[in-house]
Amino acid sequence: MKKLTFLLAALLLILTTGCSLEPPSWAKPKTGGDIKNMKIGLSISTLNNPFFVSLKDGVVAEAKKHGIETIVVDAQNDSAKQSNDVDDLMQKGVNALLINPTDSAAISTVVQSANNLGIPVITLDRSSDKGDVKALVASDNVKGGKMAAEYIEKMIGKGGKVIELEGVAGASATRERGKGFHEVADKDLKVIAKQTADFDRTKGLNVMENLLQANPDVQAVFAHNDEMALGAIEAIKSSGKDIPVIGFDGNEDALKSIQSGKLTATVAQQPELIGQMAVQAAYDVLHGKTVEKSIPAPLKLVTKE
Repeated sequence: MKKLTFLLAALLLILTTGCSLEPPSWAKPKTGGDIKNMKIGLSISTLNNPFFVSLKDGVVAEAKKHGIETIVVDAQNDSAKQSNDVDDLMQKGVNALLINPTDSAAISTVVQSANNLGIPVITLDRSSDKGDVKALVASDNVKGGKMAAEYIEKMIGKGGKVIELEGVAGASATRERGKGFHEVADKDLKVIAKQTADFDRTKGLNVMENLLQANPDVQAVFAHNDEMALGAIEAIKSSGKDIPVIGFDGNEDALKSIQSGKLTATVAQQPELIGQMAVQAAYDVLHGKTVEKSIPAPLKLVTKE
């Protein structure tokens, strides 16, 4: 009987102490002007993409300038892994979270968990559908989508036939770039096909191969990011066709491709600047300052000319 009582008491202790997501008192984040040994957690959707590598580099470099430690985790485009990663960062007692969501809806739960613990959240490039985000640091994706459609219309004329390669379903960048693109394209162009390729170069190639076979009369391609655009170029090259492709991001590979006459254009973001601006926003929030809910980073259309 005594053994049973002991086991029940031990089980009760485990249940009351082991199931809480709250970090131990020594790991709880601190805010205010007297913060020392500050650290931020950075969760990136994927580091298998030059754009997000540059974004990460911008965060780490800017944090170092402020004497802030950065803990970086790679979600590998897996929303479940990202949620677990962010939970781990909270357990490590980070003072602030910088999150580049894989999926804007899926990340909402951990954002709300961070809110409950008093850990400020800054999102980069993509938003969270729910929860209190102190600031979203991103390019104006809607404006960028419009810029791409307007450039295509100038190249191929009103009513020209276009294929659209969409990004990860559920990502705010996918929704916003598509929205801006269609605000112009639905009036001035004819989108004959669209399909997701998950912001991935290999998928961009494979999807484009299939879409080319089904739509041999396509006159231009708009891809929601440069990686898909670069994959689409390879598919077009293999088909023997000459079709202009416009990407989005302005990563190093895309800029080189434009200069070599392969990629037609890209709506260029400045990922390192986005990272730097996100760190500054987090730093300000941790020191009691109010920041804008939306912090825009400038865009520009890059062509060979």
